[in-house]
Amino acid sequence: MSHSLLLFCLWVVGANVAAMLPSRRDHLPTTFLLVCAGIPIVGYLTLQHGPGAGVLALAVGAAMLRWLASRVDRARRAD
Repeated sequence: MSHSLLLFCLWVVGANVAAMLPSRRDHLPTTFLLVCAGIPIVGYLTLQHGPGAGVLALAVGAAMLRWLASRVDRARRAD
């Protein structure tokens, strides 16, 4: 397993753990942290494994962050 693939798998596990943790701020800081960490990891994965793997990793990352974006959106609409 390559270094970039291992980093991406750790990012996915971290996103799942972040989804399970309670948060008073609707996971907004977690969202920013995951996005800021995920973009370079996806770029590194694309560099090592090509654009097909990069697009697949981007789709997985978007699916992982879908719950965060929906919670933030609901919180902003409630205010």
